[in-house]
Amino acid sequence: MTPDKDYPAIIAGIGAYTAELRRTVPPVMQGFGALARAATAPGSVDAKTKELIALAIGVTQRCDGCIGFHGKALVELGASRDEVAEVLGLCVYMGGGPALMYAADALRA
Repeated sequence: MTPDKDYPAIIAGIGAYTAELRRTVPPVMQGFGALARAATAPGSVDAKTKELIALAIGVTQRCDGCIGFHGKALVELGASRDEVAEVLGLCVYMGGGPALMYAADALRA
């Protein structure tokens, strides 16, 4: 965890290169897009809960891009800081010290 992470810049940078990947390996990116749409489609679990799960996985996998993208989605879905913090507490429980470092980073994001 570093204090200089700029999550809007991180996701903008990743977005630029995923656009390039869409041009260079379209079948792969189409497949990934289809997977994302299927996983996030409405169902028994609501969208906010799915995004909280995705953020938790991003934290435990130490993925800055995942933290940025799913954190942004949670803001757009109206997740409260307390909801996010509670899920991040579960990440710390499940992931130990390394998850604590990324949980603190995710809360900042």
